[in-house]
Amino acid sequence: MTTPGRLTAQQARNLHLAAQGLLVRPRLRARKADVLAAIERMRVLQIDTIHVVARSPYLVLFSRLGSYKQQWLDELLEEGHVFECWAHEACFAPFADHELHRRHAEAGRDGHWSMKSAQRTRAAHATGIAGLLEHIREHGAVKASEFERADGASGGGWWGWKDEKRWLEALFAHGELMIARRENFQRVYDLAERVLAKSRRHRLADPVVDASAMQRQFALGAVRALGITQARWINDYFRSGGKIKDAALEVFVANGELLRVEVDGWSNPAYVHRDHADLLAAAASGRQRATQTVLLSPFDPVVWDRERASAMFGFDYRIECYTPAPKRRHGYYVLPILHRGRLVGRLDAKAHRTDGVFEVKALYLEEGVVSTPALARAIAGAIRECAQWHGTSRVELVRSEPKAFRRDLVAALR
Repeated sequence: MTTPGRLTAQQARNLHLAAQGLLVRPRLRARKADVLAAIERMRVLQIDTIHVVARSPYLVLFSRLGSYKQQWLDELLEEGHVFECWAHEACFAPFADHELHRRHAEAGRDGHWSMKSAQRTRAAHATGIAGLLEHIREHGAVKASEFERADGASGGGWWGWKDEKRWLEALFAHGELMIARRENFQRVYDLAERVLAKSRRHRLADPVVDASAMQRQFALGAVRALGITQARWINDYFRSGGKIKDAALEVFVANGELLRVEVDGWSNPAYVHRDHADLLAAAASGRQRATQTVLLSPFDPVVWDRERASAMFGFDYRIECYTPAPKRRHGYYVLPILHRGRLVGRLDAKAHRTDGVFEVKALYLEEGVVSTPALARAIAGAIRECAQWHGTSRVELVRSEPKAFRRDLVAALR
């Protein structure tokens, strides 16, 4: 097969979305196996606890699968098909990648609860941590909520954690504990050997024999998950190091593991994994058509790298839930709107589950996006499907920009 040498910007977007499972609507009703397949395709599924709409990992899966049972993700964790690790922040990952992420943690990667932090905590609280480990060994898995704060206070962030929570997280980072399951989304910690005993029934990846093999697997895995990428975006995907330069990828291009192409409007070359050669050919020939309209999580892989989202989609996206309210431009929990291969807008939403209401506080179309009844129908359909999946079937739209678009949206939502 001849490798296409150049893609248009839209062809590159289509290839990226095809690799991520977002190019077209799913044809069949989702099954539990599809949840695992989606995670294996993405390689990491970022975890965040904010749930004004839905907790991010569940929403990321909904964007790709349509309506599905959220409990399936919980079951996959408890059954050992996936595990929790620190990668692109806290993530679920397929168990086949356990050795890869464990080696990375042991290499002392920077990040939340790095090995250095865990070692400091263990040194400072050796007696308490030893007692906690013995408690888990004797009595079984635990949640942090089972331990009371000695000072009676309640902490919101990691800086306010009680000792046992810090110790549990340090032992998790150090690899002595793993997450056995989640209960009401709370982590349940158990001895790593007990969690691994059930997980090792599932497929393992290639051995990670040294640091070079680790970096190779991270680089190639990120390119495959992204579908198409510039060198500088690769390491952000797993948070596996600093930005890569093109020269570091020459060996992979030379041996055929990566295919190099040019993309209109990109000043740097792009790379495609050889496993996606057919997707690349389909994109270049115009045989890939983006038909999906869907809401994305703020922590979706498509938008979590601000530089990549800007270069690929012309979409300047900042997650504002951690920004003080007076400084927010679009809202607290803003969902990007993907429509036929473009990010055409964003929506500030809140699911009022008790009242059965899906509130759209504001919807913003991107500059240059033409407001049409057809676009309103497509976006209204995406909002309605997301609302119904939440059990909040009544949609209330407060405002939109441009204001005239609200009339078409309200009509479409009826």
